[in-house]
Amino acid sequence: MIKTDALIIGAGPTGLFTAHQLKLIGLSCEVVDNLDKIGGQCIELYPDKPIYDIPAIPECTGEELTNNLLDQLKPFNIKFHLNERVEEVKKNNDNWEVKTNKGTLFNTPNIVIAGGVGSFEPRKFSPKECEKFENKSILYSIKDKTIFNNKTVSIFGGGDSALDWAIELSKNSKVNLIHRRDEFRGAVSTVNEMKALTKNGKINLFTKYQLKSIKGSEKLESINIEHDNKELKTLKTDYVLGFFGLIMQLGPIANWGLNLDKKTIKVDTEKFETNQKGIYAVGDICHYPGKLKLILSGFHEGALAARACFKLAKPKEKYRFEFTTSSKTIKDRLGKKND
Repeated sequence: MIKTDALIIGAGPTGLFTAHQLKLIGLSCEVVDNLDKIGGQCIELYPDKPIYDIPAIPECTGEELTNNLLDQLKPFNIKFHLNERVEEVKKNNDNWEVKTNKGTLFNTPNIVIAGGVGSFEPRKFSPKECEKFENKSILYSIKDKTIFNNKTVSIFGGGDSALDWAIELSKNSKVNLIHRRDEFRGAVSTVNEMKALTKNGKINLFTKYQLKSIKGSEKLESINIEHDNKELKTLKTDYVLGFFGLIMQLGPIANWGLNLDKKTIKVDTEKFETNQKGIYAVGDICHYPGKLKLILSGFHEGALAARACFKLAKPKEKYRFEFTTSSKTIKDRLGKKND
């Protein structure tokens, strides 16, 4: 059995920064993630997609953000348990005993559920014949945007992901953007940029259309899209991208006795603790009045949850807040020389 001051469930950006904050204040931690790689949804769904809301970083991709967070963790020896899913959580005196699907056992006073919501998968196109081209010509995430260079790409969706990729790929590809409504759910500035590119002929926009059928034998050749008035259009295309959001499944988390609200967990805003003492929730999975689902919000939540973990991990010690710019102890933990 592995004993640790805190166990983090989720190796996305919020989980990585929470691990950094735990190590910075002298606590041990281990990280479990059911994906086979570090980075969470940033790596799994949009490693090449630009991110614009990280403070002091004008623009970065999901992969760059993950790599930067891992660089930040280099001074610390953190053990990652990838391809493992937490199955059982039970109380044992003042600690939690945690078991994964691979039989790994942890004993810890603190569990931080960081960002993830169990298993997730993209919402897919309804026509049955789409399955034949999945992960080939029909994609629900982008891992290498260069494959679309000088190709025709048909993008379905009306949210930020669809709009961001339509704008990004229009630089080197012919882009069709198809949405089932006239209104878009993306940021106003992004919608305005997309409309400007449409006006300039960089993006072909089709609203009130949905995918009706596809054509192709060994290779995708074209798609048929249907308007609300039943009008059909045929578009030649090399790739089809679908951005309809994710289907979230809480999985075993639903059986841990937590205060669930739909598929989120209610927390306080002092420690981001759930209704179970020693179990915290940070990132997209937690809910509280005024919650914003932004990565920077997850960083803030993880920092406060880490300080709360200190009280349960070291009850006989008093936590003393120190600025990283002046603390000798923190500089020593980072392996930096003191001034």
